[in-house]
Amino acid sequence: MTEEIKLTKIAVVRCETVSESCPGTGCFAAFNGKMASFADYGVNAQMVAYFTCGGCSGRRVANLIGEIKKVEPDAIHLSTCMVKSSACPNLVYIKGVFEEAGIKVVEGTH
Repeated sequence: MTEEIKLTKIAVVRCETVSESCPGTGCFAAFNGKMASFADYGVNAQMVAYFTCGGCSGRRVANLIGEIKKVEPDAIHLSTCMVKSSACPNLVYIKGVFEEAGIKVVEGTH
């Protein structure tokens, strides 16, 4: 009988505007190397979703919350581009959508 391995499921939402000039390499490097905001996750962490907010209203977040819940993430990370110096004007709204859905929110990726 084999022991079931518990996967830690992680999702990342990132800025639509920044996505035009950033391919997400910093987020993936941090996740794959278990660095920065991903440092506490073990080898059984898996990225189950990586998507943009939908632009300055955060419209895509509310549209996708049902699909995101289906993959049962343990946490959703708000990408560094959303929470650092050019902080998202809709950050409170976006964070609230996930929290209201019962999903843990972590600010930052790399």
